[in-house]
Amino acid sequence: MQLRRSGLALLLASLIAVPAASQDPAPERPPHYDRIPLWPNGAPGVGRRRAEAEVARDYWVRNIHDPSLIPFPAPAAKRNGAAIVILPGGGHKLLVWTNEGTKVATALNRAGITSFVLKYRLANEPGSTYTVERDAADDARRAIRWVRAHAAEYGIDPARVGAIGFSAGGELVTQVADHPEPIGRPRIDAIDSLSARPDFQVLVFPGPRGVPAPAIATAPPAFLVAGSRDTCCAAPTVTLYEQLRRAGVSAELHMYADSGHAFNLDESERLSILHWPDRLYDWLADGGWLSPRPVKH
Repeated sequence: MQLRRSGLALLLASLIAVPAASQDPAPERPPHYDRIPLWPNGAPGVGRRRAEAEVARDYWVRNIHDPSLIPFPAPAAKRNGAAIVILPGGGHKLLVWTNEGTKVATALNRAGITSFVLKYRLANEPGSTYTVERDAADDARRAIRWVRAHAAEYGIDPARVGAIGFSAGGELVTQVADHPEPIGRPRIDAIDSLSARPDFQVLVFPGPRGVPAPAIATAPPAFLVAGSRDTCCAAPTVTLYEQLRRAGVSAELHMYADSGHAFNLDESERLSILHWPDRLYDWLADGGWLSPRPVKH
């Protein structure tokens, strides 16, 4: 009887045997991103908080006291010389790091655009002493200047550097594209002598801060998109577009019917919204931003 039980046990064990280790798929490694500090000696006014660790969960990051850029170089075979700085949203309380940052960068890479995702200081985070117009805008301007200063390293044209912002990030794009730079902002090195104005701007359901804009006459070409039922950002998007149009600035507006806030790249069941990036690529192509040109440095 004991022998029978042993034989049965062996049979069952053979049927549920664990596959050999050689058959297991290799473990997936989390992505590694290079980090470029924007300010070599710390951002102006940060002080000791620079050493504090960022806090990240799932799709977001906050507690940013050492602003940085994360580069996403376009594949060499597709690179067209254009670059873009990406400013995620999050109400200046956090950054929607994946859906409005890294995923956008990889999507734009497929169009040949080298991308840089910006971690900027957050003015509305509890306990923050930063402001949008001063500190976060300083980070945005510094990011554009840094990309221009290092254009040769990434095979991009310093005269073809744009900016794309989502929601609160769109407010920051407006601050650097459609507003004059405040007098007396910090100048720490040669990078700060370069222009911080983007060559083109993409505003995705941008927030109301800074609209109407005071320097619209010198604004770069703009692409604007929002949902018609966005209680936060539909009105400022239309207002800014109308300012651009009246000033004779090249601008394109897409307002999607019956749609709210934060649809990002693929976060809607509406077919029209799923295709809004195609309209952006069309606009970029019409503007010549996707056409390779000789890089001048």
